[in-house]
Formats: sequence, C-alpha cells, structure tokens
Amino acid sequence: LRAKHLTDRHLLEQAERLRVQCSAHGAMFIVNDRVDIALASGADGVHLGVDDLPIEHARRLGGDTFLIGFSPETDEQIANARSRGVDYLGVGPVFGTRSKSDAGDALGLKEFARRNDLGGLPSVGIGGITAENSWSVLNAGADGIAVISAILSAPDPENVARQLSRNS
Repeated sequence: LRAKHLTDRHLLEQAERLRVQCSAHGAMFIVNDRVDIALASGADGVHLGVDDLPIEHARRLGGDTFLIGFSPETDEQIANARSRGVDYLGVGPVFGTRSKSDAGDALGLKEFARRNDLGGLPSVGIGGITAENSWSVLNAGADGIAVISAILSAPDPENVARQLSRNS
C-alpha cells in the first residue's frame, strides 16, 4: 500500500481492508514507508526508503517474522542491507517512471543486474515496468516486480494485471 496523501486514519482503514483482501487470496501485504500503519493493520511487512524510520528500529518493532524491504540509493547501502535486517531490496527505477517524481534516472537492465548481485538478497524491480518489459527485469535477476502506472493507467487494469502475473 502506497498512499502518500491519506490521513493516518484513512490510511489505516485502507490498510485493514487490503490486508483482509490479500489474506483471502494468499497474497502478502506490505505497507510503504509506515511501520506504525503496517503493524497496526497486521500487515506482513513494510517497505522503507533511506529517509524513513531506520531499518534497525523497524526490525525491533516488528520482530523477526516482520518483512522489511528497503530501497537503497548507494552501493554501500546495498552491501550493508542484509546485516541491518533487510529481507528484500527494491531496486530501481529500472526504466523511466512518472509515478514517483524523486525516483532519479533510470538504471537500465545492466545496472539493475549489478545492483541486484551486489545485494545478495531477493530483489523487486521497480520503476517504469510494464507488461511488455517485465520479463526483461526478471531475466536480469529480479525475484519480483512492482508496478503502479502499468495497471492504474491501463484501459483494462485486470487484463494487464493478469498479463504481468503470467510474465512473472
């Protein structure tokens, strides 16, 4: 769940609804940035950026079974992620994206693969991923992909979601 502009109360309500839906379908539920909302809603974990609550604090609050994803910005952050308690990395933007204004320049597949190898953790490719290019990110070493625009801007979101699922 990534919803930057909701109030805390509305974010928690949305998180609780999504947790129930994810659970009913056997899917993990991860909250972006907000450890408090993740814990309060019973989410499986949280995804943190470099300016969010420090990983060590999130791990202490969430415990050993609480999943923590992390979007590093530097090679040093990638190399130290496992020892800090990270379970998976979000690596990107692989391609150009308009969904996140501060995402930075596109890495491309070669740089994505290098960063993925450096981390030694499961990784999720993010940024500009579509049904047409998702296979290339997975072939570059991603364990999964994260998408926003590919589904939300599609004329038939369900069809695109199914196509992305088949590709992965």
